[in-house]
Amino acid sequence: MSFKSFLVVASLAVSVLIGLVLGRGSGGGAQAAESSGKKVIKIGLSLDTLKEARWAKDRDAFLARAKELGAEVTVLSANSDDTRQVADVESLITSKVDVIVIVPHDGKAMAKGVEVAGRAGIPVIAYDRIISDSNLDLYMTFDNEHVGELQAKFILDKLSTTKPIRLVRIYGSKTDNNAILFKNGQDKALKDAIASGAVQVVHEDWADDWKPENAKRIMNAAITKNGHNIDAVLASNDGTAGGAIQALKEEGLAGKVVVTGQDAELVAVQRIVGGEQSMTIYKPVQALASRAAEVAVAFATGKPVVAKAELNNGKREVPTILLDVVTVTKDNVDSTVVKDGFHTRQEIYGKP
Repeated sequence: MSFKSFLVVASLAVSVLIGLVLGRGSGGGAQAAESSGKKVIKIGLSLDTLKEARWAKDRDAFLARAKELGAEVTVLSANSDDTRQVADVESLITSKVDVIVIVPHDGKAMAKGVEVAGRAGIPVIAYDRIISDSNLDLYMTFDNEHVGELQAKFILDKLSTTKPIRLVRIYGSKTDNNAILFKNGQDKALKDAIASGAVQVVHEDWADDWKPENAKRIMNAAITKNGHNIDAVLASNDGTAGGAIQALKEEGLAGKVVVTGQDAELVAVQRIVGGEQSMTIYKPVQALASRAAEVAVAFATGKPVVAKAELNNGKREVPTILLDVVTVTKDNVDSTVVKDGFHTRQEIYGKP
């Protein structure tokens, strides 16, 4: 038995109904179970890594919501190995899951996984990182260009009286399309200030695989080049912020230089309340993960899904669901990450 699911791609001007034929292969878990009278939805969740605390939170929220909806989830983590992650996707296909949700390590390398899944009639949802050059069915993420804009605007506002602002820029991994989107948003916010000379980029580089040690190396190079003449570090996530702050600590500069971040990791929020990191971007991952589980179940059961945006992945306009983000500073920790239950006061402050 085959069935259809529909994506509604809506904009202010027009709503387009796109029909996606799902379950086109030899029979996924939900279809096989349906023929026997008992329907069990099977979802594959392929993760780049679980070494960063953020992804464990995504996984847990996804699993909790999927369980509430009666779905079974197989979780595989590739430890940032592209070959292994493609093999993971192939394993999920062999196990006849109904839909696959992927956080790719390399969005280009994972195009092969989408292709193989497509041949098997299994839809693929890219989660928080797009899969490029592929017939991807759906992309779910936060507004990543807006993340970059918020980070850069924070520095401009914080140092509005400093002329010029001597800025170090630490980008993410070149293999992660999100890192490019963050940079695009930062560029947009900084364009006029750089053109006028109000901001001077004194050093910039990409941190391979988002590793803190690579960010520390970049920050060490910036300090070697500029001495203590640095006002701000535009770090694209909390891991790279942590690496930069370690280098600043060694020079006695921690807390004296504005440092941005993203993901609202516990250690980063602790650094914020301690004065070493200036801000982070809170992505309500529980909301994204829960919604992704709901969408995966909808795909598996042929129910409609509404996507209000589209993003070109190099091969097609991919229906996209975007969630908004929140700037977190020392002043609003309690009303953001604590209020949402993302972290507890005990975890952050060491006291209730």
